[in-house]
Amino acid sequence: MMKRSLILETGDVFTGLAFGSEKESAGEVVFTTGMTGYQETLSDPSYCGQIVTMTYPLIGNYGINRDDFESIEPAIKGMVVRELADMPSNFRSDASLNELFLLKEIPGIQGVDTRKLTRIIREYGSVKGYFTEAGVEVNVEEIVAKLKQTTFPTDQVKQVSTKRPYPSPGRGKRVVLVDFGMKHGILRELNKRNCDVVVVPYNTTAEEIMAIYPDGIMLSNGPGDPKDVPEAINMLKEIIGKIPVFGICLGHQLFALASGGDTFKLKFGHRGANHPVKDLKTGRTELTSQNHGYTVDPESLVKTRLEVTHVALNDGTVEGLKHLDLPAFTVQYHPEASPGPEDSNHLFDQFIELMNTHVKGEKNHA
Repeated sequence: MMKRSLILETGDVFTGLAFGSEKESAGEVVFTTGMTGYQETLSDPSYCGQIVTMTYPLIGNYGINRDDFESIEPAIKGMVVRELADMPSNFRSDASLNELFLLKEIPGIQGVDTRKLTRIIREYGSVKGYFTEAGVEVNVEEIVAKLKQTTFPTDQVKQVSTKRPYPSPGRGKRVVLVDFGMKHGILRELNKRNCDVVVVPYNTTAEEIMAIYPDGIMLSNGPGDPKDVPEAINMLKEIIGKIPVFGICLGHQLFALASGGDTFKLKFGHRGANHPVKDLKTGRTELTSQNHGYTVDPESLVKTRLEVTHVALNDGTVEGLKHLDLPAFTVQYHPEASPGPEDSNHLFDQFIELMNTHVKGEKNHA
């Protein structure tokens, strides 16, 4: 088995055994703390352009199945694991993690100290990394210098968003789901509630959305910096107030920007399936699934009509917003889970109720 090295811009080098594709790869190195859910993680479009470090030591033990993908084509640049299971054991397993990575041409590395790597990321923040074959011909200093000068693309949303609108029919409320890098779990939750969903690209205009005559608009999760998606911010400025809005993750950040707020990059982000979030209205704490590198600046909300509804108990960052005057609310975490706890699944019912109330309100007003 070929040896592989992960070289960081800090100068640190991790050498282990290669799995998956033999190609070299560069990306932003991040970590996620989920004990399970590696299939959902590797197929989450929000990880576009990133090399994902799994902090749980054994990965791949229950294999890969046909049901747990969150997108058809994974967008990660690679994966780092402590120990890879060669022979998965689960009644749903159709393939091993290594077989999937070979099929999708994704490189991985196993047999490295993921605890040490995680500590480096926590100290320096998310860092640039490069996968290469281990060997005497590798010039580490040269690669480190190139990494420091490298600027990764900022069009991740464009890369993972659908190129054309498509329907997911139902007989309930019509929801336009704007795909910034949508996890399929969001669509599944809307389908469960019989919504008549139309999925549209990230750069769909407000006029085009209103021409679909929706009862509500759902803003999906997605990768990267929300400020790199000005098309969506402009669209939302025209949409907010006309129809109910529910935003998740990147959609939450875009909603804040469109409403006059601001965002900033976290040092190493929130990624995992065990993040506690407090509902400020009920006082209830829910465990949530999260995957984001940016957050809403609470100080920027003072001059807006937005109210903070949820906060992260680990660091106090903003985890939920609602508009004080208009039918719109958002959360930073993933109520559809996949992977993770389903404590916050009720927010989809809240969205349905908001659409029902808004329609009733319009009819009564008329």
